[in-house]
Amino acid sequence: MSDGGKEEKQWVLCPVCGAKTRLQLLRETELKAFPLFCPKCKCESIIDAKNFIIETKKPDAKTQC
Repeated sequence: MSDGGKEEKQWVLCPVCGAKTRLQLLRETELKAFPLFCPKCKCESIIDAKNFIIETKKPDAKTQC
């Protein structure tokens, strides 16, 4: 870490139930059409992520709970 600060990470929360998933993001992480699985509610959501902003794609028949 060249900036001397703490490396910033955030857990990705399930867009369906709000539980913490098994995925962490760094600020520079970018995801496009990523299949996010929630171990709590067993739902899969398609997400995009950039700069800790997570957007859920419109669900289709495969990703609905």
